[in-house]
Amino acid sequence: MSEKAKIVNRNNQTLLSWKIDLKVKHKLKAQRNPTPGIWNGLGKMGLIGWAVVIPTLLGVALGYWIDEHYPGSQSWTLMLLFIGLIIGCFNAWHWVSNEDKDMHNDNEDKHD
Repeated sequence: MSEKAKIVNRNNQTLLSWKIDLKVKHKLKAQRNPTPGIWNGLGKMGLIGWAVVIPTLLGVALGYWIDEHYPGSQSWTLMLLFIGLIIGCFNAWHWVSNEDKDMHNDNEDKHD
């Protein structure tokens, strides 16, 4: 047995058995959570797009309704379009930020 294999950690596990245990854990986790394919990525891009489009269109619809029923000097349609776009971009940023955190947490789990 080599010197590296004889090194014992605090759980009285040799380096070799620790590495085997780690690989088994990774394989079991990979079986539970398969790697997402290209369709998953395209679906997420679609979700991000809809996260921006829906609030923008709702803002336009509400603004148009207000402009039709309560005419005034300012355009509610443009103002609510802009507000809907900001809300949609914030939704997309928040969603992408959470996905990024999840990916980093998964990477940290793989290296532990």
